[in-house]
Amino acid sequence: MGSPQRPPLAHVFKGTFVHSSASAPLEILPGHLLGVDDNGTIVFVEQADQLEQLAKTWGFKTSDIRQLSKHEFFMPGLVDTHIHAPQYAFTGTRVDLPLLQWLTSYTFPTEAKYQDSGFAEEVYTRVVRRTLKNGTTTACYFATIHTDSSLLLAEITDKFGQRAFIGKVCMDMNDSVPQYREITADSVQETERFVTELLEKKSHISENEEEVKLVASMFPAYQNYTELYDKNKLLTSKTVMAHACYLSEEELKLFNLRGAAISHCPNSNFSLCSGVLNVRKVLEHNVKLGLGTDVAGGYSASMLDAIRKTMMASNSLQINKVNEKGITLEEAFQLATLGGSQALGLDDVIGNFEVGKEFDALLINTKASDSPFDLFSADDFEVIRTGSMINKIDGNDGGRSMIQTEKVS
Repeated sequence: MGSPQRPPLAHVFKGTFVHSSASAPLEILPGHLLGVDDNGTIVFVEQADQLEQLAKTWGFKTSDIRQLSKHEFFMPGLVDTHIHAPQYAFTGTRVDLPLLQWLTSYTFPTEAKYQDSGFAEEVYTRVVRRTLKNGTTTACYFATIHTDSSLLLAEITDKFGQRAFIGKVCMDMNDSVPQYREITADSVQETERFVTELLEKKSHISENEEEVKLVASMFPAYQNYTELYDKNKLLTSKTVMAHACYLSEEELKLFNLRGAAISHCPNSNFSLCSGVLNVRKVLEHNVKLGLGTDVAGGYSASMLDAIRKTMMASNSLQINKVNEKGITLEEAFQLATLGGSQALGLDDVIGNFEVGKEFDALLINTKASDSPFDLFSADDFEVIRTGSMINKIDGNDGGRSMIQTEKVS
């Protein structure tokens, strides 16, 4: 009897692939072949000299291969582990106040407007389109207290093909903006309507010192901020907490014990003068860690900006002698891709180009006609890759990707 028939391939690519793995924060795989089946699953990643055997095994012809140019490479889709979709309406503005005053003056009045489904549809459509244009194929969105508009956000992400976690906000305490709060019983009922199966718990923790002191005064029976979540069964392997700038050693150990994740949002931390997360310390405690834009506390919806700000935050700690050594660009890249997938519990599905995962990828063209940086004849691939990660666009992202990207699925 012959061998069983292999499923047909949807794509075969030949070129350079850049990703992270468990053993290396960044791997560059030049001259490789990658095959994708009809279900969008990666079925092989091999050196190009295996072409003859692969073609025989999988039944494709040389003419079926899409050859990348020397200026192109594939990388995994970027994962934004913390972004407030309704705040996109004022992103890039209103960062003149510290966190708690910023919430009451700008954020809560704006989020109250999302009772209007027309307003919600306009903003949510724009933020999903913008983040996809910036290379974010997976996002963890906060919505508002309004169930219907939160469900609308889910519909919009599905329409545009972005993998997303959508969270309805629950808030029964808000004396500063009373029109933006729920009655507790109504909040429970509406949240049950919104959630048919709980996939993720996401919130904020230890974002700025004033907030930490406020929580301590409101809940004096708990030893620290993390214990408050933990004792109320909100710190689990499905929990993603943003910021975490002021967590103690004891709290980080509890994060590790519970398998909870942290979303590092350096743009927001700087813009609102909240604090600086010590990424090296988090990694030393083996806590799952991804990056987030935290729009609109962060002024950019670009995950490439999140990578750059992660490097700046690390450098600031090194300059001030907090750490002897900062994190590398390769590690920041890993946090924005594989790290984000791990934080969201998706690392068995996306995050890199391992066989069996979905081909969630960006095709990067470093020589696009409107590229924000220049290539020179002497540049090798390492220079091109590094430049694409750290180069700025005239000092302003403007919501644009720094390099031309094409989502491939």
